[in-house]
Amino acid sequence: MNLKKLENLTSEFKNKKIVVIGDLMIDHYVWGEVNRISPEAPVPIVKVDREEYRLGGASNVAFNIKTLGATPIVLGIAGNDSYGKILKDLFESKEINSDNIILSDSKKTIIKSRIIAHNQQVVRIDFEEDSAINAEIESLLIEKLEALINDVDAVILEDYNKGLLTKTLISKIISLCTENDVIVTVDPKFDNFFSYKNVDVFKPNLNEMKKNLNVDFINEKDFEDKAVKLRNQLECKYLMITRGEKGLTVFSENDVFTIPTYAQKVFDVSGAGDTVISTLTLCLSCGEKILPSSIIANHAAGSVCGKIGVEPVYIDDIVKSFKDVNENN
Repeated sequence: MNLKKLENLTSEFKNKKIVVIGDLMIDHYVWGEVNRISPEAPVPIVKVDREEYRLGGASNVAFNIKTLGATPIVLGIAGNDSYGKILKDLFESKEINSDNIILSDSKKTIIKSRIIAHNQQVVRIDFEEDSAINAEIESLLIEKLEALINDVDAVILEDYNKGLLTKTLISKIISLCTENDVIVTVDPKFDNFFSYKNVDVFKPNLNEMKKNLNVDFINEKDFEDKAVKLRNQLECKYLMITRGEKGLTVFSENDVFTIPTYAQKVFDVSGAGDTVISTLTLCLSCGEKILPSSIIANHAAGSVCGKIGVEPVYIDDIVKSFKDVNENN
């Protein structure tokens, strides 16, 4: 993968439409400074300078698709509450259509509040409700996807285990994508891990793989052997394991390759997985092969690790990472 090929490939992103289905969230940041400890308890007092709302969870995946130049189509659910309105307003402010987001009285909008002082996270507070959606909402989401499926290039399933992606919904989405020859990629969590069968890419991180297989790894060979078994069990085209400082490893039917991390500086790993699945899916939707697609996705992840908070990736970030890595080698 050279710079010219990268630029040619990323120029094709603008023609792609990617459906993102998953747990929508708001990332709430409170920025301030700490000058003293509370007299009420041994905790720091944060004097607030400003606060900000950003797209988080599956919402951040959609935002990454947007900042990479493609068109995201968001399918999901939020609470019929004040924060649900904030979420839809956030999408509209980023010029991302929010018409396919269902506002439900039975759900609360998920908010993750991060208190940050002197560029360090002091505490995170999660407001969430993770009960499974009902059959009526499942049917409504499938109806929406059926109406879109003939005009999209790929579907990303972004599962944070907050109740949207039930086993029934997962099965119906994968079947619909298979029937219509639409690429489907998955960023799983812990629940329903083995429900994602016959997808194009299944992308857990190392901890998710360990927990769901209930194993640890003696050495690299043991890791690869267990990963091959997992890929065969799920019958996915590609299994991608993100491994933190070790980069990522991809398993196909006949090959295994590991790509080292390209992060030059690591301030915050939040959202790196969202960036990987977004970038990888776009590359594959353009007809690119898995190895160069994985290299580009890894550069994208390295770029966002150098930013504070959950931030999306831009094509210029990926190009800069390519140039920096080439100059240092």
